[in-house]
Amino acid sequence: MSKEFTTVTETTLALIEQFQGTLGPSAAANTSESTKDVQALPLLSASSTALKAQVTKLSLLAINPPFTHSAVSTVLRACNDSVLPSLVTAALLVTPAEYTKAFHSEVLLLTRTTLTEFAVLVQAVKSIAGQRDQAKKDDPKRKEDELPKTDKDAVTQATGRVWDACDTVVEVSSTGVIGFVMRRVEQWRDLVRDAVEEIEEWDPEEDDDFFDDLMGDEKADDEDKTGDDSNSDEDTAALQEQKKATLRFLKPIAQVYPAIINNRLKNAGDKPLSSAAGIAKLESLLLHLHSIPEGVDEAAGALYEDNVSKSVKFLKDIQKSASQAVESVVSPWSAADATGNDQASEDKFTIWSRTWFKVVDEVAKSIDTKSSS
Repeated sequence: MSKEFTTVTETTLALIEQFQGTLGPSAAANTSESTKDVQALPLLSASSTALKAQVTKLSLLAINPPFTHSAVSTVLRACNDSVLPSLVTAALLVTPAEYTKAFHSEVLLLTRTTLTEFAVLVQAVKSIAGQRDQAKKDDPKRKEDELPKTDKDAVTQATGRVWDACDTVVEVSSTGVIGFVMRRVEQWRDLVRDAVEEIEEWDPEEDDDFFDDLMGDEKADDEDKTGDDSNSDEDTAALQEQKKATLRFLKPIAQVYPAIINNRLKNAGDKPLSSAAGIAKLESLLLHLHSIPEGVDEAAGALYEDNVSKSVKFLKDIQKSASQAVESVVSPWSAADATGNDQASEDKFTIWSRTWFKVVDEVAKSIDTKSSS
C-alpha cells in the first residue's frame, strides 16, 4: 500500500471523526467574516451533491480492476480538502436562532449520518486496497482478478447508504424549514387520526366478554353472577358514554392539524423566518403539536383500562397543548413585528380559531361531566 494512499485514507477517517465531534448537540456556527454571508441550505445541498458524486467515483475505482492507489487518493483528497469541510460548515450554519431548534437538530443528525456512512465506505475501500497489495506481494506476476462478490457487495451497499444519506440531506435542504415543519405536522396529524380510528373501533362490551372468558369458571364460583352482570352492564354503558364523549372531544382537536397546515404553513414562504418573532412562533407550534399524539395515546390507553379520571386528565393536557398551538399562530405571519408583538390583523384562520375555542370549551364540559358522574 502506497504511503500517499495510507496518509490520505487516515486523514479522511480522522477528519470524519473530528467533524462528528464538531456536529454534537452543542454545535455552534463559526460566524467569521468568511462564512457569515453564506446561505446555509444551498451550500448544504451543493456539498451533499458533490459528496455523492465523489462517492460514485470512489466506488467505481474500488470495485473495477485495476485498483489504482493514486486515483482513489485523488478522490479522497478532494473530499478532505473541500467537500467534507463544506458539508460540515453548511450544517453548522443552520443555527437554532435562524432555523428553529428542531430543524437545526435534524440537519446535524442527517449530516452525522452521512459522515458515518461515508466512513464505512472508506474503510471498505481501505480493506480492498490491503487485499490487493497482499495478493500482489504474494505473486507479483499475477494479473489482478475481479473483486470477490462479498467485497464488491460491501462497497456497493456502503455506497448506496451514502447516496441515500446525501439524497435525504438534499431533500431537507430543498424543502427548507417550512417544508420540514409541514412534514412533521402531517406525521403528527396522521398519528392522531389513527388513534381516533382505534378508539372508534374499540367496543367496551367486547372487552368485557374477553375478560369474562379469560376468568372462566373461577369468576362464576367466586362472585354473585346476578349482581356482577348488573354492575358489568352499568360499567359497560358508562364506558360507552365516555367513549362517545372522548370522540366528540377529539374531533376538533384533530381539526387543528389540517387547519394549521392549510392556513399557516402552505404558501408561508420565508415569512416565518424573517424575524425572531416568527421563529418563536414556529418553535411554540412544534412544541405543542408534538405533544398531542402521545397524549391521545395515553388517554385512549386509560380509557381501555376503564380509568376514566386518568383519561380525562390526559384529555385536559391535550386541550391545553392544542389551544396553545392555535394561539401561537392565531395571527398571520406578517402580523408579527420584530419585537414579537402581534399587530392587529385577522384572516380566515383567526376567525376560525374563535369558533374552535368555543367548540373545544363546550365539548370539554361533557368530558368533565362524564368523569364526575
